[in-house]
Amino acid sequence: MTAMIMHDSTMTLPRSAPGGFWQNSLAAGLAVALHVIVLALLVHGWSLEKTPVSQPAVLKTQLVMLPPEPQVQAPERAPAIEQPAPPEPVAAAPVEPIKPAVDPQLQAQKREQAALARKRVEDKKLEQQAEQQRERLETQRRDRETQQRQLAQQQEQRAEQARLAAERSRRPAAQNAADIRQYLPLSKEAPDYPQRALDKNIEGDCSVEYTVNPQGKVENPRVLDGCHPLFIRPSLAAANTFRYQPRVVDGQAVAVPAVRNTFHYRIK
Repeated sequence: MTAMIMHDSTMTLPRSAPGGFWQNSLAAGLAVALHVIVLALLVHGWSLEKTPVSQPAVLKTQLVMLPPEPQVQAPERAPAIEQPAPPEPVAAAPVEPIKPAVDPQLQAQKREQAALARKRVEDKKLEQQAEQQRERLETQRRDRETQQRQLAQQQEQRAEQARLAAERSRRPAAQNAADIRQYLPLSKEAPDYPQRALDKNIEGDCSVEYTVNPQGKVENPRVLDGCHPLFIRPSLAAANTFRYQPRVVDGQAVAVPAVRNTFHYRIK
């Protein structure tokens, strides 16, 4: 669209006097401003024609009557037809598997192997029986040897008893009575443990030799070699307190020399 601006005589600015700077610049500014306004209106869709008013839409309806639908009769049901029963299944006869042809040579080999296996089993049984027989014989032999040794020992014991009985029978009655009444200890007191030995944790043994007189008392006690010096005095003192039943020979009490007694000193 093209807009034309008509210059009217009323809108024309009076001419300025020749040489007027301010009058020319004012006219030029107004012209530029009018052109800018017109151009902006054109860009935004401004036109001189009026916008037509839209008519409201009208909906027209019409009633239409449809004829009734015809009724459809259901078809008659045909009578059911009886179907024959299915035949019973017939069991099939078992089919025997086809046996392969037997090789006579293979059968002979199998028979030979079975015979060898039986023979090995029988040989093993015979070996076991022989081994058991040998073990039984060995056990019997050991039993016989044991019995023979026991018999020999019993014979030796009987012979020793017979010898002792013969010796007793050869002795006189007084000697037999003396053998019965040997010297026997009646009382023995333990020695006192030396205090110095206790302090030093010394242990040991001390043997004392003495004579038992006809009254059953100890005479001439002495300490044998190997006795610790701390144990000598208490050992002699304890030996002097011993009392014995006197030894009787032929009805007379006699002294018994070289009687020994060992004292054991232990810290418990």
